[in-house]
Amino acid sequence: MSATRTFRITVRGSFDGLTDGQRAELLAAAPEHDLLRAEFTAEGHLSYDVSARPFFTFRFVDTGEAEEDILDATARAELAAESWLVERGYGFKQLKSQAQDMSLAPLGKRQRREAAAGTGA
Repeated sequence: MSATRTFRITVRGSFDGLTDGQRAELLAAAPEHDLLRAEFTAEGHLSYDVSARPFFTFRFVDTGEAEEDILDATARAELAAESWLVERGYGFKQLKSQAQDMSLAPLGKRQRREAAAGTGA
């Protein structure tokens, strides 16, 4: 039996060719897309500051059983980000993604302490 792996996927890009109306929509919704509220979610959390720069970031969390599953998770994240943008008619360019298998990430100080004490999950 293999353990479930958690993947964090970041999809970045930039808005392209926004109309004044689209820019106004994004500015109106900006508080819910603030970088300070950024989190990794299954649906993907979008953050941007379109008043300062045209870039955006989607953060996704996904799972898999094997290390190779990160490729499918990344493809799903890219498709979800692209779909979100296309459904709203937002032009974009330079979509790039990065993925991290959290089971391979180094433990933080508290996690190391918990593991040493035998209380880690």
